[in-house]
Amino acid sequence: MYEKISLEGKNETEWLQLRKTGIGGSDAGAVAGLNPYSSPMKVYLDKTSEETEEVCSEAIRCGKDLEQYVAERFCEATGKKVRKSNFMYRSIEYPFMLADVDRLIVGEDAGLECKTCNAFGYKKWESGAIPEHYILQCYHYMAVTGKRTWYIACLIMGSEFVYRKLVWDDGIISGLIRTEQDFWVGNVMAGIMPDPDGSGACNDVLKKCFPKAAIGCEVELGHLESELERRDEIVRQISELQTEQNRIEQEIKLAMGESERADCGRYRVTWSNVTTERLDTKKLKLECPDIYRAYTKDSQSRRFTIKEVA
Repeated sequence: MYEKISLEGKNETEWLQLRKTGIGGSDAGAVAGLNPYSSPMKVYLDKTSEETEEVCSEAIRCGKDLEQYVAERFCEATGKKVRKSNFMYRSIEYPFMLADVDRLIVGEDAGLECKTCNAFGYKKWESGAIPEHYILQCYHYMAVTGKRTWYIACLIMGSEFVYRKLVWDDGIISGLIRTEQDFWVGNVMAGIMPDPDGSGACNDVLKKCFPKAAIGCEVELGHLESELERRDEIVRQISELQTEQNRIEQEIKLAMGESERADCGRYRVTWSNVTTERLDTKKLKLECPDIYRAYTKDSQSRRFTIKEVA
C-alpha cells in the first residue's frame, strides 16, 4: 500500500525538498553500491544536506527532454498505452521509500521507466541486458507501488531503441527493502555517513564536505595504520604493473618501427602521428605578463600526500 502525494503546483525546489524525505528509485542502485555514477555516501549527503540545487548536465537535460519521445516509441513498439502520473508515491509500510515514476501502463498493473544513452552505452543493453542500477530502480518502483511488472525503454542515440520487461521477484524486492532500510535507519536517521567505496562519487563528496583544511589542526590516525600499510603495498604493485605495461608497449613499438598500424590476432594496434597545440604559459608570462595576469585566476583545493616518517 502507498500514499499519493500530489505534485501539482509544486516548483522545482519544493519537488527536490520532497525527494529528501526518502529514498527514490534513482537512489536505489547507489544505496546498493551498484551505480557507477553515485554511491551511498553521495545519497547520504543529498538526504542530509539543506542544499536543493538540481544537478544539470547535458545527459540529464537530454533524458528529461526526450522522456516523452521514449514513451511514444515504447507505445509504437508494443501497442500499449501509457499515461503520466502527477503524484509521488510513498510506501505506507516503509515510509522512507518514494517513487516518482515516468509513466504508468494503461489497463495493466505495470509502469514504464524511460532512459536515454549515447552510442557508446549500447553494450550495456546488448542481448537483453539492463544496467544493474536501472534494474534496481524498476524493482524499487514495484516495491513502492505494488505493481507486478515494470518496463524499461531506452533510446540509444543514433543506434537503436530497446525495451525490456521486469516482473515481480520476492527475493530481489525483499533484499532491496532491507538494504534501503539499513541505509535509512543506520545512516540517514543516525547521522552516520556511510563508508567510502573508492568511487569518484565519494571523492566529490569529500571535496564538498571538507573543502578547506583548518590550518595547524592535527589528528591521530593510529587506528588506520594497517590501511596505510596496505596502501603502500598497493602503490608498489601499481608501480610494478605500470613498469611491466611500459615494457610490453615498448616491445610492440620496437617491432612496429615506422609502421602506423599492426595486426596481432584479436588486437589492432595503432601508433599514429598526433599534432597537439598547447599554450606556452611560461613564455606568455615572460613576454606578456599583463595578459597572463588578466587571464589567470586563483583556485583553491586540498593536496593529499602520504610520507613514511619512520
